[in-house]
Amino acid sequence: MPPRSRTSSLSRTSQTLISLAEALSRSGSHLEDRYWEGRLGEALDKALGARHGRAVESALDVLLEQRSPAYEILVELAEARSESLIPGPDGQNVDTLLISAPILAWTRYRLPAGQLSAAQLQALEALLAETTLGAHAQVALLPSLVRFDRLPQSFQETRAWTQTLAQRALGQRRDGPALRDAEAPEDLLADVFFLVGAVVVPHGEALFQWQSPQPAEAPTQEAVTQRWAEGCARILEPAFTGCQLEYLRPEAYYTSTRQADQGIRPLTLKAAATWLQTAAKIPGADLRAALVACGEQAIEEYRIGFCTRESNDVIYGCVWPALSREESQPDADAEGQVDTWDAIAALLRECGVQDIRRLPGLQPMEFCEDCGTPYFPNMLGDMQHPELPEEIDPEPVQFH
Repeated sequence: MPPRSRTSSLSRTSQTLISLAEALSRSGSHLEDRYWEGRLGEALDKALGARHGRAVESALDVLLEQRSPAYEILVELAEARSESLIPGPDGQNVDTLLISAPILAWTRYRLPAGQLSAAQLQALEALLAETTLGAHAQVALLPSLVRFDRLPQSFQETRAWTQTLAQRALGQRRDGPALRDAEAPEDLLADVFFLVGAVVVPHGEALFQWQSPQPAEAPTQEAVTQRWAEGCARILEPAFTGCQLEYLRPEAYYTSTRQADQGIRPLTLKAAATWLQTAAKIPGADLRAALVACGEQAIEEYRIGFCTRESNDVIYGCVWPALSREESQPDADAEGQVDTWDAIAALLRECGVQDIRRLPGLQPMEFCEDCGTPYFPNMLGDMQHPELPEEIDPEPVQFH
């Protein structure tokens, strides 16, 4: 008997999502688009409202494996239906959007935990209303800043956060969504802290101040970003002593997390190079860096290994995730890949590291079996476990 195909082993819900997404990808008119979007949206609402299962993710895995044009369609609609509610909780005539405002932080010391006091939370809610949200908006924020590893890990979980925080904004409940237990490594030098909340407005009203029937009269998104950053600095910087901070504008949840993914990569590399030269006391002229692409069929990430001028042993490493299709192309002539190599090398030179070697080929994603640490390249192209010299204290100073 021949083995069953991947599709035949899927749940009925996943198969329905695939069929509807493929039908939408073949649509040839706006009216047909609206018909299939409506059907697919209803199926997604049902799947995201279920108590168990990852039907949406399973459908996406199959479409990605098949390189189907329906993949992007299903991703986009799954994001929309999980981060927004129309109508609102219990069928109320309101629109809800899950938002987040990323805070990019890097330091040569140790990052704080991200706890917010009641006064800080109240001040941030007031700042949101003053600088960013529409006149009729109600908002409920999580009571603490959360990192990537505590954010929702599925579309279903995102939908649950949206629903719970919307109910809080409307005064229907006092508690917020349950946060997963996760402790960030204490030696992280750069990370993203997310201020997450739900915004609720009467149906059809503006969520943000830059939305207006007369766009020329509305504040620009750049002006909102500046006012938001200035207000956040007054409220939050005392809790981030010793850190360099960048405040991104509050946006829809998936838009803001993608922006944070992009923004944290250069800060992680900058923090590592700075820490090696200051806390570890290795002058930039004595540091060398090797760059290699890692993945299976395509590039999943670039790994940067740091060595000293005296040795080819890897003493530290950084991961630069590939976040776009262009960055994932293994072809050395691909425009996106060349840009990525150049961006990493330019940033290293800016940080004082001049001896940089780009290694050819695509290396497998190797990790230490004992501790899970990624392996990084040395100047000869060997993948190694990073090991700091014994005389260097790897623990960043606790400042908070």
